[in-house]
Formats: sequence, C-alpha cells, structure tokens
Amino acid sequence: MMKKLMSIAAVAALLVSCGGGQQGKPDFSDNEYAVRTIGASDANLETTYPATFKGMQDVEIRPKVSGFITKIFVKEGQHVSAGQVLFTVDNVTYRAAVNQAQASVTAAQSQLNTAKLTYENALKLHEKNVIGDYELQSSKNQYESAQAALGQAKAALVSARDQLGFCTVKSPTSGVVGSLPYKVGALVSASIQQPFTTISNGSNVDVYFSLNEKEVMELVRKEGSLQAAIAQMPAVKLQLADGSIYSSNGKVIKASGVVDAVTGSVSLIAAFPNPQKLIKSGGSGKIIMPYQQTGAIIIPQDACVEVQDKFFVYKVGKDNKVKYSEITVDTQNDGQNYIVTSGLAKGERIVVYGVNMLQEGMEIKPISEADYAKKMKKAEELSKVQGDGVFAVAKALKS
Repeated sequence: MMKKLMSIAAVAALLVSCGGGQQGKPDFSDNEYAVRTIGASDANLETTYPATFKGMQDVEIRPKVSGFITKIFVKEGQHVSAGQVLFTVDNVTYRAAVNQAQASVTAAQSQLNTAKLTYENALKLHEKNVIGDYELQSSKNQYESAQAALGQAKAALVSARDQLGFCTVKSPTSGVVGSLPYKVGALVSASIQQPFTTISNGSNVDVYFSLNEKEVMELVRKEGSLQAAIAQMPAVKLQLADGSIYSSNGKVIKASGVVDAVTGSVSLIAAFPNPQKLIKSGGSGKIIMPYQQTGAIIIPQDACVEVQDKFFVYKVGKDNKVKYSEITVDTQNDGQNYIVTSGLAKGERIVVYGVNMLQEGMEIKPISEADYAKKMKKAEELSKVQGDGVFAVAKALKS
C-alpha cells in the first residue's frame, strides 16, 4: 500500500513538473514555433455590417380632424387590409357642419331660381323697350352672382362632408398594426406628436446598413460609379437577432450617395422577401456580404500583431531568425483571417502562432502547423490530467 501511495505521489509530482506551458498552452521555451510558407489562393470571405429593418411601406396613421376617439376597431399586431376602418373620432360637430352646408346649398339654389326668373323677365321687357340696358344688365349680374353663390355653397358642402368622412380613419395600405398609444376618449388631431399607430407592409423588407467612406471609394474606383458597384454586388445574407441566418438572400438595391457628416459612412439598402413576416419592421441584425479575391495572400489573424491600427508579422529568415515586419491588410475580413495587400510575398515564411512570445532577431526552431496542433493537443491533455489532481491519478492507477 505504501509503495502504491509513493507511486501516486511520484506521478503527481512528475505531472506538475512537466506542465511546461500555462493552462494547456505549449512550452515555447524549446523555441519551436509554427511557421507557414506564404502562397496565393482564392479568398472567399464574409464581412458583416450592423443593420436595421424597415417595412417596404411604413405608414404613420394620424387623423385629419380634431376630436375625441370614440371607438378603436383594431388591435396591436393585427393584419389589416387597405380601406379597413381603424378608429373613429367624435363626429357630432362635423355632422352639424354638413347639415348647415346642405341648408346653405338649398338657400343658394332658391336665390338662383329667383334671380333666373327675374333675368328672364327683364329680357322680355327689354325687347319691348319697357326697361333700359341698365336694368337688364343689373338683372343679369344678380343672376350670375346667384350662380356663383350656389357653387360656393356646394363647395362648402363637399368640404364639410370630407371633414365628416375624416372622422372615420381607414388604413391606406395593407399591413400590420403597430403600437396603439391612444385609447378611447383620447383627444387627437392632425398635429399630434405621436401617431395613432403605424401600418407596416412587411411583404418585403428594406434592410439598412452602412459602408465607411474608404470602402465606398474603393468600390467606385473598381467599378467606375457607385451605382455600377451596387449592380455588381453579390446576393447578401441576413443574420437575425437570435444569431440564425435568414432563409432567403437579399439584394443591395440602392445607396444614399451622400456621406453622413457625423458617422463618415454611406447608407445602403438591401431588399429581402418576407412572406412569413418573420422580419419585423424596427428590428435589427447583421448583413453578411461575401467577398471574393483571386490570387490573394491569406494569413490567420493570430499571426498578426496590431499596434495603433498598424499590422505586423514575424518573418522567418534563412537563418531561422525572426524579423518584425509591417504589412497592410484589406479592411474586409471574416474575423479569422486577413487578406494581405502589401508587405508579404509568395515564398516568404512567417510565424503563425505564439507571436506574442517573440522578439526581433530571435532564433526559432520552425515546425509545421500540423506538428504545432499535435503539440497543442498534448499540452491540453496534460493540463486536463493536472486539473483532475492527485485523486484522479490515484483513480487511474487503481484502475
């Protein structure tokens, strides 16, 4: 039994002494580093941009007349058709105005009839030289004034009827009802700060995102104009708020063409079909835009050291000594790799992992990335055993 405990203690001590790296990392004291020889390949990357959603047609609903809401016929989230009644406003005053206007039309019609009879009689008397030209012209003027008065009264009646009709507020488009901040009894008018509701037609959705000024300039130089660049853009994907990818691809259809003075970016719009109404107006997500480049030099981001927006790598010379070298990379990346635009050439070698342990002029022992992966796996397994402690070792020995 004593010999077995001594064996356990010895193994545990051995595990601690052989830990090498920290928390599963390889021991770089042996100067072994993963090195890659630079080559060219086709880059198929994706760039993401924060985005907001807006229905193809978002219509704010406001009454055209003032009054108290008497009835609300819809609920939040309800789908409505064009012409469907949303709510009504108290119409007593406006109905009275219609009645008054109708009475004015009747009175004006009577005055017109009288003026017409007077004028026709004056014509007969003038033919018999009973009255002169002055009396005839006066009668004619009164008749024409009566005609104008009738037209004015009819116009007032049309206006009064329109005002009465505005007391019944209908949806101008098909869509989904938004929030309803006003309740029955609330006083509303055409000038209310917050609309009664918003009807969102979400059969198609416009997704808004932005490119920075530098990215836009690169596109314009490449394609000749921003519109030509938009026409050449590939289909884009949409990542929803829960991280899932939307089932249908979208197409970039237009750009603002003006650089926002505050953000220094240009707004673009991508259109997505939304038959299942899964995308809600006002929501947010990310636009995923594919990016392809032929004959590109691609390196992992772990191989780079970023200092004040500048990127550096450690090149490995023929004598296996490393040199701290600046490179430039494409602004578009997939979060794991960089496309190098200058500073590296095919055939050169760089350290791809563990660059934070290096110093200028340091001599290393190059190993392949496959050997480095094996070294990492071994270190992780050793770290796991160490984490289990002596009792785990005892259990292993017992078994």
